[in-house]
Amino acid sequence: MLAYIVRRLLYAIPILIGVNLITFALFFVVNTPDDMARMQLGVKRVTPEAIQKWKAERGYDRPLIWNAQASGADRLTATIFFDKSVRMFAGDFGRADDGRDIAREISLRMGPSLAIAVPTFVLGLLAAISFALLLVFFRATALDFAGVVLCVAMMSISGLFYIIGGQWLVSKMWHLVPISGYAGGFEGTRFLFLPVLIGVIGGIGGATRWYRTIFLEEISRDYVRTARAKGLAERVVLFRHVLGNAMIPILTGAVVVIPSLFMGSLLTESFFGIPGLGSYTIDAINAQDFAVVRAMVFIGSVLYIVGLLATDISYTLVDPRVRLQ
Repeated sequence: MLAYIVRRLLYAIPILIGVNLITFALFFVVNTPDDMARMQLGVKRVTPEAIQKWKAERGYDRPLIWNAQASGADRLTATIFFDKSVRMFAGDFGRADDGRDIAREISLRMGPSLAIAVPTFVLGLLAAISFALLLVFFRATALDFAGVVLCVAMMSISGLFYIIGGQWLVSKMWHLVPISGYAGGFEGTRFLFLPVLIGVIGGIGGATRWYRTIFLEEISRDYVRTARAKGLAERVVLFRHVLGNAMIPILTGAVVVIPSLFMGSLLTESFFGIPGLGSYTIDAINAQDFAVVRAMVFIGSVLYIVGLLATDISYTLVDPRVRLQ
């Protein structure tokens, strides 16, 4: 087991380095510091002096990768690549254009993002799996057909419609919860109820169809027929055998949303005024704050790789044969 984990960790290191290099190239080679200065200053005829001042204030006036004018190790460290890219591996993301420390902002905003994403993920997963098992239990019936039609209809509706419709109906018409805002502690539950509910409803259609397909594939296998031949009830076959053997594809689908548990939802946090990482990213894009955007891209790639690693490890728990691969 330990050797398997170490092997997966070694696989993740070059992937993360490659993502970091691609991110650096996109931000500083394709889109040079001079281009960023012109976009940030927002004027058509910006002077070279203003560009140099903007670059000097943000540390973009150094050479990209190699500083020939320095000596010793400073030839590598006194560069944009080391200052803006390598330092991120140590959690040093620098400062935003407004002077605030990016790492501190991320630590403060992670809580609100998790407060929305974790219950949405857990409740949505339970609801989708339960609904899919219900449709499989009544497969080839009118209930199954109606459920599939409902799922397709829910998939076809934009997530923005759920947000705006939910705010109008639940908050404006029924006055059950605030339309937007956030508060810490138990008081924050009334602000989180509607975003979590909309998140679960918006994702249940596609997830249910995915899990239903998995369960239908499993239910036609030989071990299911053997379990039925032994006299086991259909619900026991579904929940004990089919669900257990379908865990690997379920875990594969779940890993996709792991980065969003920390990064937050861009639309949800923006429309509901949640001070999480999603709204932080949107604000940085609107303000053309390249330091924040670069940090969020790097964190997102790290979280996705961690999610892949966690999924590989969880595979060994549901199917020990994976360790031999």
